[in-house]
Amino acid sequence: MTVFPNPLIEQRADPYIHLHQDGWYYFIASVPEYDRLELRRAQTLEQLADAKPVTIWRKPENGPMSHLIWAPELHFFNGQWVIYFATAHSPEIKEGLFQHRMFALTCNDADPLSGNWIERGRVITPLDTFSLDATSFAYQGKRYYLWAQKDPEVYGNSNLYLAELENAWTIKGQPVMLSKPELEWETRGFWVNEGPAAIRHGGRIFITYSASATDENYCMGLLWAKDGADILDASQWHKAQKPVFGTARHNRQFGPGHNSFTQTKEGDDVLVYHARNYTEIEGDPLYDPNRHTRIKTFTWDEQGMPVFGEPLGDNR
Repeated sequence: MTVFPNPLIEQRADPYIHLHQDGWYYFIASVPEYDRLELRRAQTLEQLADAKPVTIWRKPENGPMSHLIWAPELHFFNGQWVIYFATAHSPEIKEGLFQHRMFALTCNDADPLSGNWIERGRVITPLDTFSLDATSFAYQGKRYYLWAQKDPEVYGNSNLYLAELENAWTIKGQPVMLSKPELEWETRGFWVNEGPAAIRHGGRIFITYSASATDENYCMGLLWAKDGADILDASQWHKAQKPVFGTARHNRQFGPGHNSFTQTKEGDDVLVYHARNYTEIEGDPLYDPNRHTRIKTFTWDEQGMPVFGEPLGDNR
């Protein structure tokens, strides 16, 4: 298994890496200023570290997309590029929550770094509440949208929801709640399920997600369902009772999470995540810029479950 240089990219949280059919790796993440969307690409994962970032969108001065650009993801389906991200009309916190909603951009050009990006507006969900961390995946010929959102009827900050997509920026039908924070390790500091990512392997579909506050308590949980299941039926999903990835004090890796998945060119599965290498945070952890992007390979056990191991220490 490859041991990658870590941190791979400093001061980039909520990292997402897409290996495209053109053989390039594309990288997008939250920037510390939370004011723009940057893309970079490279022929290898390691080369992303020094690849030049290109700003493809910058927030307006006011309006619904004018503050705190969080957790962008780059997808390609139905012949077009799509970026999902969350943003707010104000930095104000109301009743303990930011004001984020989810938005989409699309690009029909071959090169997303130089192409024309079109604002598609807000991705509307039945609840008009704090929502963020959208991702998308294909399953049995359909395209799905997976995200985190506050439900006023459920205690906590956010739960995980799934819906089919009608097009890249429009959900279809009624969303289903797949998970809510209820276990002890999901409720440290804040009651949070967020940052979902989907991967298929060995006859199952898996969803990882992140839980608790964004300090050293941040960790990853796991949901899974059998291939062929009706994934919009919440009863088809199983939930791991313990975190599958978390703080490793002896490696000085704290609060790993908000992951995505990619692969090496050789086909090894790669976990993409952020973590800090210290715990001494002054003020709101969201404004501490040192959640660095890190990557590591992972394996699968004899039962077909992912084995993420532990976050490796800094080696550069």
